[in-house]
Amino acid sequence: MNDNSKSTIKTDKKNFVPSGVKKLIITEKPSVARDIGKVLNINSRRDGYMEGKDYVVTWAVGHLITLFEPEDYSDTLKKWNYNTLPIIPKEIKIKPYERTVKQLNIIEMLCNREDIDSLICATDSGREGELIFRYIYNYIGSSKPFQRLWISSMTDEAIKDGFLKLKDGTEYNRLYLSAKCRSESDWLVGINATRAYTTLNNTLLSIGRVQTPTLALVVNRHHEIDKFESKDYYEIVAKYKEGFVGTWFKEQISETKINSENEAKQIIDKIMNKEGTITKVEKANKSQKAPYLYDLTELQRDGNRMYGYTASQVLEYAQNLYEKRKLITYPRTDSRFLSDDMKKTVEDTMYTINVAPYNKAIGSLMKDGKIIIKFSNRIINNKKITDHHAIIPSKKNPSNIRLPEEELKIYQLIVKRFIAVFYPDFKFNTTKVTVVAEGENFISKGKIIKDLGWKKLYQKASDIDDQLLPEVKKDDTVYIIDSELQSKKTTPPKPYTEATILSAMENAGRFVEEEELKEQLKEAGFGTPATRAGIIERLISVKYIYRKGKSLIPTDKGIKLIQIVPQQLKSPEMTGKWERGLSKISRDELTVEPFMNSIHKFVAYIVKSASKTQSMVEFDRENRGNGNYTIKGKIFGKCPLCGEGQITENSKAYYCSKFVDGCKFTLWKNSLDKYTALTEELVKKLLVNNVIEGYMFKQSQTGEEKTATLILEKNGRVTIKES
Repeated sequence: MNDNSKSTIKTDKKNFVPSGVKKLIITEKPSVARDIGKVLNINSRRDGYMEGKDYVVTWAVGHLITLFEPEDYSDTLKKWNYNTLPIIPKEIKIKPYERTVKQLNIIEMLCNREDIDSLICATDSGREGELIFRYIYNYIGSSKPFQRLWISSMTDEAIKDGFLKLKDGTEYNRLYLSAKCRSESDWLVGINATRAYTTLNNTLLSIGRVQTPTLALVVNRHHEIDKFESKDYYEIVAKYKEGFVGTWFKEQISETKINSENEAKQIIDKIMNKEGTITKVEKANKSQKAPYLYDLTELQRDGNRMYGYTASQVLEYAQNLYEKRKLITYPRTDSRFLSDDMKKTVEDTMYTINVAPYNKAIGSLMKDGKIIIKFSNRIINNKKITDHHAIIPSKKNPSNIRLPEEELKIYQLIVKRFIAVFYPDFKFNTTKVTVVAEGENFISKGKIIKDLGWKKLYQKASDIDDQLLPEVKKDDTVYIIDSELQSKKTTPPKPYTEATILSAMENAGRFVEEEELKEQLKEAGFGTPATRAGIIERLISVKYIYRKGKSLIPTDKGIKLIQIVPQQLKSPEMTGKWERGLSKISRDELTVEPFMNSIHKFVAYIVKSASKTQSMVEFDRENRGNGNYTIKGKIFGKCPLCGEGQITENSKAYYCSKFVDGCKFTLWKNSLDKYTALTEELVKKLLVNNVIEGYMFKQSQTGEEKTATLILEKNGRVTIKES
């Protein structure tokens, strides 16, 4: 606990009526509290919590606690100044978010009740969920014992089962330490690098431990495309009297390109109306197994590839399917396997979802009215499960649930994959025929489908078949009756899409040349499945990249940033090592001290390296900061907080032009959505008068006409007092 960082919190016990020993359940969201309350018969609703005979359930609203800002440690750090860097507090302290302090007060009051003998952590079952609970627990200074609810589905059955299998909260200490190290390392790198590069380059430059190397991937691909020079090449396809075709190759069958048109024409003249001899016939029976079950990253890739959804949207739809609809298991997972004890659950789930339209696909798994499924190590593998198993449908009948189109598409992807893994292999025969005519080589390839297997759920045989080859054997003769000269061009690498950047972030090791390190980084990528979508959105929000169709394109600002930051800050090696270190901390294979010491050393290095970047590039003036910020948009009035800056806007908020100097005035554009529209005219009036009495508006949700007093606080928050 950070005693010296804790503000005074008033407790309110007027609703407290002792009624025996109870347990306090703390969830991450009100909706989860309601679901748990329904299962445990916690029916009495109070302000900020619900109460029953044996349990009290309350909730956070996401994070209630955040890390100190630099100026919270010292007033001298309020103004951004390179000479005050690096900022490395001996202890990184925590504080409440002002906007949710009321709910924190309620949680503390409940924790301090005499009839509450212990707590149950019921936040999301993952690294961030653990951090949310522990920060609350530590901040309010509770010493009461707590247990951990760890579930992968929000169905009533899963909740009941989870409460029968509560674990001692201390079993998750390592997960908490990993989350805490992640939070603090992101803060240290982000605060110091952003301030260093911003102040020295006179431009607001947001830099992050994970976002900057991710940006580097996009920028490097952009440079590869820019530098690419397309070249003409040619291919020759020979047509045989025997009813099939062959493609010319040099020595290896992959060497089909001819750089000179004249050379290609000479080969055609040489072989036209000539006989060729079959020198080799290769036949093989092949099979392809079904893909693995979904983890979040693979689901996001398919959602982007098939429907154009962003990674953030896929996560939102999946979270709704889990939390609100109760139709899938926990989505924020990095595993694609199930545990051995889930076989009965899988069978029960298959029967539950055996309804239209899914019963048609499940029908192939049925025999004599029973579903027959076989488990393999591609499905069941205890060693490859981390915090959660793969994403699968829950044991909830989807028949009578009407889903938005986007959620339905994601649900159907998950159901289809769940069914497909139990289908037989895709089986086919391949044939390769090599022909030599006048000393020139030609290859013919054919494929015959024997059993579509799992591909029945994804594509038709007509989409897969290659040419049908006649029955031929070595030393047979064929006759070339025609040929085609195909003119082609080499193509540049494609820009990253969200699907491909997610793959790149997941597999950071592929960008590493050192073989030993490449092997070490197989299990370490950029961020986690749950955070990668947010990283992409962050890069877009700070205008480092933008979407062009499905492609992600770097802006001039993003390109210049990567030009000036040192290799260590943008390299996959460094980021991959950090993520691997965090995973080791959670598995008790690494202690906190060496990890954080490495972060401290890196921060000092980054600050020092920033001093070498002045005047390396020239950023656009619209991004200028540190007293020289040029406002290109509208000005709405003088800042009520610092009294020096002007209030301007971006897509989400009205903010002060002195933000680089530490002014934190922020008036969110959606802050009054519950009541009325925050118009530009209203913003101007509030900045002039601070208080508007007798303001008449129609409430957005009900259309009811109301009168209220609007009060603009100095930090940008608007208080509404209805008349």
